[in-house]
Amino acid sequence: MKFGKRLKQQIEESLPAWRDKFLSYKELKKLVRLISSAESCVEYGKADVEAEFVHLLNNEIDKFNVFFMEQEEDFIIRHKELQQRIKRVIETWGPNGTKPSEAEYKDEMAKIRKDIVNFHGEMVLLVNYSNINYTGSLAKILKKYDKRTGGLLRLPFIQKVLQQPFFITDLVSKLVKECENTIDEVFPVEQEDEEEIVKEQREAITVAGKGIFRNTVAALLSMQEIRRGSSTYGHFSLPPMDLPDSDLIHSFQLNSPIPIV
Repeated sequence: MKFGKRLKQQIEESLPAWRDKFLSYKELKKLVRLISSAESCVEYGKADVEAEFVHLLNNEIDKFNVFFMEQEEDFIIRHKELQQRIKRVIETWGPNGTKPSEAEYKDEMAKIRKDIVNFHGEMVLLVNYSNINYTGSLAKILKKYDKRTGGLLRLPFIQKVLQQPFFITDLVSKLVKECENTIDEVFPVEQEDEEEIVKEQREAITVAGKGIFRNTVAALLSMQEIRRGSSTYGHFSLPPMDLPDSDLIHSFQLNSPIPIV
């Protein structure tokens, strides 16, 4: 699949509010064609089009960073709030709480479980967002630019990209793992209850009418494909990725029309 089509697919599989935050690949590709066309260079001026390309690319990086840092900050806050909610429910309605109530405890913890799975899915989508935009910037647009124009923009620009906030996903990845650990520890899944829980997740985890369940599975598959080692693996390639081995990811695979391999 050509990258333009893959990027379009990824945008469609992202959350609606995120869809204008991805790389403006079509516009950048158009500028590359203008620069590499002799007739266009005479008409528009090669240097001017090159400057416009670099300007747009820098603006795209700024866009990625602003969006990524906003999401990251929101995730940090939400993670703390979820931990506080769990503690509050346990201390209030748990067996040793101030107002022990098995019914209230189960009801509130069920709500928290759904929110945590939702939260986990959004964080996976953000890591995928970083992967897709890095790949779009490096492997495709800059490689295409150097090949068609004879320029040497790829290496210095990617060295800059590697230091950008949107590329550094360590914190979000840590939150993803902590989220999975919370589900394993606080919401252990019995085998006979697994199918029912997945059914609840499919019904509950929706954003603007579209399931985050499907988007998260698609993002995990995309991340695995992007990070898969190949004969073209190089210094600036994303490292190969192992899908998380957790009850949550296994539950995503259960009865899913999109198998996780």
